[in-house]
Amino acid sequence: MAESTLILSSSSSSSSSSSSSSSPLLHPNRSASSLPRRRRHLRPPPKPLLSDVRRDLASSSNPASSSELSTRRLLKYYARLASKLAGSGRLREFLMLAESVLTSEAVANENPQFAARLSPRLISEGIASVLRRGNLEEVLDFVRDAERLGICTPALFDESAMGALAVECRRLVDQERLEEFVVLMETLAGYQFFIKDIVDPVYVVKKFVKKHDPDMAVRYVSIFPHSQLLFCSILEEFAKKHDVASAVRAFEAFKQQSGGINMFACRSIIDICGLCGDFLQSRIIFEDLLAQKISPNVYVVNSLMNANAHDLSYTLHVYKNMQNLGLTADRTSYNILLKACCNAKRVDLAQDIYEEMKYMALKGELKLDVYTYSTMIKVFADAKMWQMAFSIREEMLSSGVTPNIVTWSSLISACANAGLVDHAIQVFEDMLIAGCEPNAQCCNIILDACIESCQYDKAFRLFYDWKDTGFKIFHTSKGGSYDCGNFSSSLKYATENDRCELRCTVVPFKPTIATFNILMKACGTDFYRAKALMDEMKIVGLTPNHISWSVLIDIYGTAQNIQGAMQAFRKMREVGIKLDVVAYTTAIKACVENKNSKMAFSLFEEMKRHMLQPNSVTYNTLLRARSKYGSLREIQQCLAVYQEMRKAGYCSNDHYLKELIEEWCEGVLSSKSQNQSVATFSSFSTKTPTRKPYNLFLEKVARRLQEDVGDNQIIDIRGLTKVEARIIVLSVLRMIKESYLLGKTIQEDMIIITGMGKSAKDAAATYVAEVQHSVIKVLKDELGLNIMAGHGALSSNNAPTQPDDVLSTSEVLDISEDYTRLARRPQDLGVLKVSRDSLYHWLQKKAL
Repeated sequence: MAESTLILSSSSSSSSSSSSSSSPLLHPNRSASSLPRRRRHLRPPPKPLLSDVRRDLASSSNPASSSELSTRRLLKYYARLASKLAGSGRLREFLMLAESVLTSEAVANENPQFAARLSPRLISEGIASVLRRGNLEEVLDFVRDAERLGICTPALFDESAMGALAVECRRLVDQERLEEFVVLMETLAGYQFFIKDIVDPVYVVKKFVKKHDPDMAVRYVSIFPHSQLLFCSILEEFAKKHDVASAVRAFEAFKQQSGGINMFACRSIIDICGLCGDFLQSRIIFEDLLAQKISPNVYVVNSLMNANAHDLSYTLHVYKNMQNLGLTADRTSYNILLKACCNAKRVDLAQDIYEEMKYMALKGELKLDVYTYSTMIKVFADAKMWQMAFSIREEMLSSGVTPNIVTWSSLISACANAGLVDHAIQVFEDMLIAGCEPNAQCCNIILDACIESCQYDKAFRLFYDWKDTGFKIFHTSKGGSYDCGNFSSSLKYATENDRCELRCTVVPFKPTIATFNILMKACGTDFYRAKALMDEMKIVGLTPNHISWSVLIDIYGTAQNIQGAMQAFRKMREVGIKLDVVAYTTAIKACVENKNSKMAFSLFEEMKRHMLQPNSVTYNTLLRARSKYGSLREIQQCLAVYQEMRKAGYCSNDHYLKELIEEWCEGVLSSKSQNQSVATFSSFSTKTPTRKPYNLFLEKVARRLQEDVGDNQIIDIRGLTKVEARIIVLSVLRMIKESYLLGKTIQEDMIIITGMGKSAKDAAATYVAEVQHSVIKVLKDELGLNIMAGHGALSSNNAPTQPDDVLSTSEVLDISEDYTRLARRPQDLGVLKVSRDSLYHWLQKKAL
């Protein structure tokens, strides 16, 4: 190093000493290219001392110094030397040399010359080599220090260096070191690096969404100039996962980053709420805008209406308040109103809005588009008004609007809903003539219409024709058009018109999983054909879903093949499909149809263990599991299902359940003929003063049958009809009988409260007396039990009457708190008593 100092400081010695051992690379007059190739590769450039560099530069600026060692020539030399240091991967030495040059007072005005003489190619090669060794931190330190010295670092990164940098950045992302990655991107962006192509921003956004980190995602996209578009990508990714909470958090974070509310962002988050079904959150966001005195634009309001299109009243409320917000409804606003009317099946209101739109179109204030006509066609199609749907199509064609795939699908649905299968097929052919390529939905609508009308063979024939030949799409050249009314007239028009040339393109038919599921429904009880369709589904590259397996299970059940149904049910789980409420309900239905109620209830309990909420179909299927009840446990099981169903908010067939309970209760009268004439629930008396809904009575029966009769044999039949009172009393007797057969002794008398008091004289009291008489009749005449009342004892053998105090006051006190006031007057309750001994003798006779 002392040699280099000597050479640089003395011009005479440098010119006369040809045999010096110092490297010629240090001499500014010697070019590196003049060295032999071998020496250039074997000897790296030496590292000069910083003091030597400053002394050389100072001496070059001294007027007394030699003219050969001028400042510019030294700068050129040190620029080359620094570039070679960087090219060999010695970035820190490069920075030390550059700092010594750029901080020297002697070259303060020549700094740009030094930076301009650096070799970007050599520096890029050195940066790339350091990055390939995994030394990302070293490169970052180099960038920071170089920028501090005034060197534009982005110019030092060529394609090779940027590629190596991108590899290291992607490694951080793949290793889930996302926070480090964001800090790196912020650093590079601050130094004016073009970071968009380093790593795909959407790929990084998906990583943040996967980690449910909206805050860091917003921080990352804020680096880019197109941050609004990337922010929408964040919302879309959260919407795909139905994570509205994270999307809202991202929206709030974006508001803070951007320094205010952006209408574009507001519209995006409201759209996301609508896609995820969280309409309440969309309303909260909109109300927050109004609370901050911010006037939304018409696009935000339209998004709010669209997100709440399922709620017609709220959509109309927002539409009517648009004038208060200083906004004018546009075509999109009216189309959303038509959509809301379609969802609510309000044909009349949709027609009014449509007429208003046509009136505005006549005045030139509005122009109807394909969405307007298509929505109106769907309104009439859903209402099975197919003639009106086709009249809208005629108006559409006369106004010069070309139908799209949605329009044709709605027209096909209009015919299918009305049961016009042939007409639906004709519309489908017209669609092909019109040059509109059909999608799978159109084909599925036609196949489903065939199955609904029991034309199974036609459905299979159409399916295989489409699969073999595809679809012939007709279209014209030179902008020609033709009538879409029917196939023959269109073809004739196209061939006779000189301006149009009819061309045909064959489009292959691409069935979906839904297509095969529809065809499986047409198999009836032929489970072999259904399995063949599932195999064919796999051949075309489709995987049967949970609906496919559920249909197969149902076919097995309908064919009375319970073993096959259960095998398909277990196979469904083995192939990795998550069992849902539809699969369980279908399996339960198969068990019920095959009279295997035990397995049906077992699947029901398994379903609840897997935290699946049964639906109304599940409950009603279980309630049909038994055609008759054989034991108290069975009826308790069904009544528990009934009560659970009522609590879940579903309605059941109460009449069917009551008939089963009646049959079970009437089983007490085993000595009578099964064909005897008994009261039924269909014969409820219309003279009942306080007639109650069916479900209230069933709830009363359910509570009674779930109690332990050994602990409480007090029956309250006040307010019930004669039939209801009969069933309640017989149900308690049936429970007593089953308990006795299991070896349980009778501990208490049976008390019946009819509510028949002494002073009752009105019409209601008359009916209560009839109820009391019917109960006494069934107990005394049909069962032979001894009954005691407040006014005397009644018996089958006309035994002497008992005094009024045969019923102790303590027994009445236990009935309920409501009876405390009447405890001293038991006769006001119309109490009937069946003694324990009488019940015991009756049970002994039954046992014999």
